[in-house]
Amino acid sequence: MTAFPQEPMSRRHMLKGLGVCLSLPLLDAMIPSAYARPSTFKAWTQSAGKHPRMICCYVPNGVNILEWVPATSGKSYQLSPTLSALKEHQREFSVISGVGHPSSKGGHAGADTWLTGADLSAVPGSDYANTVSADQIVAEHHGKQTRFPSLQISDASGTGSAGHSHTLSFDRSGTPMPAENSAQRLFERLFVPETKAGKQATLKRYAERKSILDSVLSDANALNQKLGKKDQQKLDEYFNSVRETEQRVTRLESWIDVPKPKVDPVGLQLNSQSGNAHDRPMWIDVMLEISYLAFATDTTRVITFEWSREAGGYGGGGENHHELSHHGGDAGMLNKLAVIDRFHLSKLARFMTLLKSTQEAGSNMLDKTIVMYGSGMNSGKGGEHSPKNLPTLIAGGQQLGLKQGQHLSFDVEKHPPLSNLLLSMIQAMGVETDRFQDSTSTLTGLV
Repeated sequence: MTAFPQEPMSRRHMLKGLGVCLSLPLLDAMIPSAYARPSTFKAWTQSAGKHPRMICCYVPNGVNILEWVPATSGKSYQLSPTLSALKEHQREFSVISGVGHPSSKGGHAGADTWLTGADLSAVPGSDYANTVSADQIVAEHHGKQTRFPSLQISDASGTGSAGHSHTLSFDRSGTPMPAENSAQRLFERLFVPETKAGKQATLKRYAERKSILDSVLSDANALNQKLGKKDQQKLDEYFNSVRETEQRVTRLESWIDVPKPKVDPVGLQLNSQSGNAHDRPMWIDVMLEISYLAFATDTTRVITFEWSREAGGYGGGGENHHELSHHGGDAGMLNKLAVIDRFHLSKLARFMTLLKSTQEAGSNMLDKTIVMYGSGMNSGKGGEHSPKNLPTLIAGGQQLGLKQGQHLSFDVEKHPPLSNLLLSMIQAMGVETDRFQDSTSTLTGLV
């Protein structure tokens, strides 16, 4: 029997030890599935929260749609080969097929428009113009009651670039909201108490940021008087973005003396790296575990999680996800893509189990948590990266009025916009509105 090392082994580690700069072959000891330690994190028995929550989990590059979409629809549908990874939760989620974003152009800008539904080229003279994302509509409603109105998580920090965003969240002016990719930093931000010196440093940093914003607004106001109407409109959008940043800083200041929840990091693999193929399974797990803890402590009620940026990502064994999405109909590549799809869904299933295992107000956390999962592109039968028939799941939220345990199948060419689903989620989260982006109504059959 082969004895696997207890600690992860990487090419980089071995090369460093050898003191050379040669490319090593892939050894059995380097294969992630051979020794990747499963998480030992345990769900809490009881949640401290009681309010509605939502998390939107995004996988890039589409899926093997041939093994994703169930052959039957309705309440008695049969799970597809890929969706069988969620068999234990079949009554707690719904498959939605056929829907898409009519305004999207498809391709690897899917993450940019997944929660906005925007036509990125709609503004004349602009190469890129996004709009507010659904999660931020909800965050405006719930955010005043939590330390963080929303959290943005991704495998790459910051905002990325136009059309290849590292975030799913966009504010009222369509400005991307930066994401965090470090589990250690995210945990410390949410749960590690600040020292007195740390608080003073934080307040100083907030003051400096406010000073910069004041200076920016002053200069922009002076410039505004010299601009034409079109440029003034653009500057107004910029003003709104600056003011939203000011409001976020002010909110953070108001929470500086409020103690953070006490959370033991036991079982959390906080050193997992998002860009390391070996760490991939552990990193997804730990980010979902921190999301679970953020919900259980009511630290936030809104989370977006881009599991990988578009045109990137790994499978559970380090496979090149993006490369396989350009499968061209090749059967072997499609099979490998389906393996990645099932790997991702196994992580979603575990997260749903954590939520369902935790009691809350006579039910469990999953019943009051909306989980959206999917991709903003469809790699189709030939790898065409279409904005139609987007792979989409919606789970949980049954105490919020969502109907689960079904396959809602729509005509790919005459489908309702995905914004109908987003509007359904927004309303289920308690926001009073009858419209989001290009929605025509809530999604038939879901509410």
